Amino acid sequence: MDTNSSSKTKTGVILVGHGSRLPYGKDVVSQIAELYRAKQDYMVEVGFMNMNKPSIPEAINKLAKEGAERIVVTPVFLANGVHTTEDIPKILGLKDDSHEEGHAHSHGHAHSHDDEEKVEIEFDGEIIYTEPLGADERIADIINDRVNDAL
Repeated sequence: MDTNSSSKTKTGVILVGHGSRLPYGKDVVSQIAELYRAKQDYMVEVGFMNMNKPSIPEAINKLAKEGAERIVVTPVFLANGVHTTEDIPKILGLKDDSHEEGHAHSHGHAHSHDDEEKVEIEFDGEIIYTEPLGADERIADIINDRVNDAL
């Protein structure tokens, strides 16, 4: 039995977007998720901090129902800021008001951002939170393509 593929099926990935009243951000994060999903075998969902559905807790709960035992959460943001260092970790239950952080096992105390309806996380597995995209040569390549296409 290939334990590597077995562990992949028990791993879920959530790509987190900010959320917006306009559709463009949700559309881009969803398209990135489709592109990523096609490149590997993990269960992949999107979740949004606010204004869009599914919320981060809803995405976690969906993966949990699909059998995920570990969820890797990646913010689709370029740089760290208050959302990536404070808001999203709090939603995930990885950081509370005393500013503790790190890997954690969530036990239903996290909720969606802002004053939207609160959705309890129903997942007892491991949540791993990654850094945002950051300065990456692949992003510079995209910028190079955009500039060259514009000329």
